[in-house]
Amino acid sequence: MVRRIHNFSAGPAALPLPVLEEVQNDLVSYKGEGLSVMEMSHRGKTFDGIIKSAESLMKEIMGIPDGYKVIFMQGGASLQFATVPLNLLPENKFADYINTGSWSTKAIQEARKLGKKFNVIASSEDKNFSYIPDNFKVDKDAAYLHITSNNTIFGTQWQKFPDTGKIPLVCDMSSDFNCRKFDVSKFGMIYAGAQKNMGPSGVTIVIIKEELMNASPENIPTMCSYKVIGGKDSLYNTPPTFGIYIIKLVLEWMKSVGGLSAIEKINREKADMLYSAIDGTGFYKGTVEKNSRSLMNVPFRLPSEELEKQFIAEAQKNDIIGVKGHRSVGGIRASIYNAVPVDSVKALVDFMRDFESKNG
Repeated sequence: MVRRIHNFSAGPAALPLPVLEEVQNDLVSYKGEGLSVMEMSHRGKTFDGIIKSAESLMKEIMGIPDGYKVIFMQGGASLQFATVPLNLLPENKFADYINTGSWSTKAIQEARKLGKKFNVIASSEDKNFSYIPDNFKVDKDAAYLHITSNNTIFGTQWQKFPDTGKIPLVCDMSSDFNCRKFDVSKFGMIYAGAQKNMGPSGVTIVIIKEELMNASPENIPTMCSYKVIGGKDSLYNTPPTFGIYIIKLVLEWMKSVGGLSAIEKINREKADMLYSAIDGTGFYKGTVEKNSRSLMNVPFRLPSEELEKQFIAEAQKNDIIGVKGHRSVGGIRASIYNAVPVDSVKALVDFMRDFESKNG
C-alpha cells in the first residue's frame, strides 16, 4: 500500500482516500474514454454529466430546497468578499457584518474598498477572536447580514446560526462546509472554497437564492455576476473542470458513508477526542472559549514557543504534518476536516501524550 501520513493541514487539506484512488484509476482514461477529465471539453456530453451530477448530489446531501442555485466559480472565498457586495449591496442600501476573525475582517475590508455602506454590528476582536458574539441586533433595513461560520485561524465556530428573519443571511462557510447538518433555507447565500472539505483548491461553491442571483446588477464585472455565471449553469467560460470532477467524487463518498448525519457524528467524535486531550492536562492550553470551539480547526498552545517548535518538528518525524499554527497567531493547530480519519486523530493524541510525558 502507498504510504499515507497524518495530514492536519488547514487547506489545501486531506481528501478521502477512496476519492484519490478513483482519480488515480481514471486519470489517464476517464471511464475508458481514452482521455482525462483534464483534457476533455467542458461543453462535451461527458463533462456535462459530471457537473450536473455534482450539482444534483450537492442538493441531495445538503437538502437544498427549490429556489436555490448551485454555482461553481473561481477565485476562492477571497474573491467572494468583493463579489458579494457587488451583487447584493445596491448603492442606496447598507449591509451588516459580524467580525469573528481574519477572514471576516478581509470581507469587511473588501466592502470598504468598493465604497459600500455597511455596519459592523458585533465583533470578538476585543478578546483576540476567541469567541462568537451573541449580543447583536440585525438592522431591519440591511441588505444582508454577513458572517463567517468557522474561523480557520482562530478556531471558533458558530454553534447556532443567527435568525435574521427577512434579511438575507450570507455566510462564508469555507472551512466548515458540509461538516454538519444545517437548514439551508435559513440562508440567502452560502459560499465556500472547496479546498477544506470538498475538493482541491481552485473551485468556489456558491449556493444562492435564485431571487438574489437574478437581482445582480448589469454594471459589474461579468465574471463576478451570479446572474451571468449561474444563468449559464457555471459554464459561461471554462470552469475548473478537474476540481468540479473531484467535488463530485467527494459528494459520492459522503453519500456512501451515510451523508451529513454520519459525517457530523464522526467529526464530533474526533473533536471530542482532541479537546479532551487538551483539557485533560496543564501542559496544553486551548485558545478558544469552550462554547465557541470549532469542529474543524483546533488551536492550542504549549508552555513556550521553543516547545512548540520542538513539537512541530517531532510530529513531522512521526508522520504528523500541518500542525503549525497560522503565522499570524503562532502556536499549534490541527485541522480535522471530514476526510481526516479517526485513526489520524488518535495518532495525534498519542503523540501529544508521549510528548508531554517527555517534556512536561
